[in-house]
Amino acid sequence: MNPVRKQRLAIIAFVLLGLAGAVALALYALSQNINLFFSPDQVVAGEAPVEQRMRLGGMVVEGSVLRASDSLKVQFDLTDYRGTVTVQYEGILPDLFREGQGIVAMGELNSDRVFQADEVLAKHDEKYMPPEISRALERTSQAAAGEEARPL
Repeated sequence: MNPVRKQRLAIIAFVLLGLAGAVALALYALSQNINLFFSPDQVVAGEAPVEQRMRLGGMVVEGSVLRASDSLKVQFDLTDYRGTVTVQYEGILPDLFREGQGIVAMGELNSDRVFQADEVLAKHDEKYMPPEISRALERTSQAAAGEEARPL
């Protein structure tokens, strides 16, 4: 084979190898940043992965918010009216956070099945609800209606 052709072939192979490496690194980085959404019912059913970053959405249970007096730690329960998950968060909650409101928390589910949130997002007006939460609540209400309609 001609030395010039060998050199061109080596350059092309090197460029293709570099391009394949860049694509592989980009895909790996994207896979690490995916935040899947789960409802409390899915977490209770064991469908949510443990110690993997995700989003959890639902309604804050009335009377469940416990605040530490000496720090910014907060614990509350989140429900979709079929399942309830305990959420722990340390930080300043949004001004719109309150019991009975829809929220989305981002964080990880620990081995005790308690959600450790590192970010809490609250809805921004009276009528708005994040689409994931409204779909999850719709599914649970339809499932609950189906359970009531089944004969024993």
